[in-house]
Amino acid sequence: MSAQRTAAAGDPLDLLGRALERQTLFVRGEDLRRRPLPVERWLGPLEPADARVLDRARGPVLDVGCGPGRHVLELARRGVLALGVDIAPAAVRHAVDRGATAMLGSVFDPVPAAEHWRTALLLDGNIGIGGKPVALLRRLRQLLCHDGTVICELEPPGATTRCELVALEDAHGQRSSWFAWAHVGVDGIAPIAARARLEAREVWRDDERWFASLATDGASGTGSLARSAGSRGLAA
Repeated sequence: MSAQRTAAAGDPLDLLGRALERQTLFVRGEDLRRRPLPVERWLGPLEPADARVLDRARGPVLDVGCGPGRHVLELARRGVLALGVDIAPAAVRHAVDRGATAMLGSVFDPVPAAEHWRTALLLDGNIGIGGKPVALLRRLRQLLCHDGTVICELEPPGATTRCELVALEDAHGQRSSWFAWAHVGVDGIAPIAARARLEAREVWRDDERWFASLATDGASGTGSLARSAGSRGLAA
């Protein structure tokens, strides 16, 4: 599957751990194109769009794929109870070292306070975890309380909703083993949410990023998907 010579395949979590030190990491898809990952953003201060997304999060909050913990840390600063969960040991260490509350493990494993979380976050494209967004959302629905909400970050309108095999790659060409990842666009979120017994209530754009809120049966709302401008007045 390689268009060029690379070092022997490694564990994606090992490459991610080194990337958090060097702030350089790429993802290579099945089309063999290599695209940079925003490691510097993950490690940096919270961007305005992230801060505004967190304005919508009701505690307690479960941040799935929390990475180095910038969202959990900001919620804690606001006095909102939040827990991050991530399968990458280096990411969890970074999060904890920065003062965030985070645990090592998969969201499909036992998670504390099941059925008591009011908000679950799938930001930075983490709806793609495992390549099965319906299964992921069904799991989050199990963890949320009766009026819980999933806030997820999506790809823009027109993007194809699909699953593919991807690999991580560092600046020296060392590549990880291939693993499944899903890409979910704005146009595809409503049917995916419905299959997970969630309702897509709102989609919005902020700083050229796209987000959606998905509600459980007990969450209040209009009962229909709406698109809105972001808080900076961007047209949907």
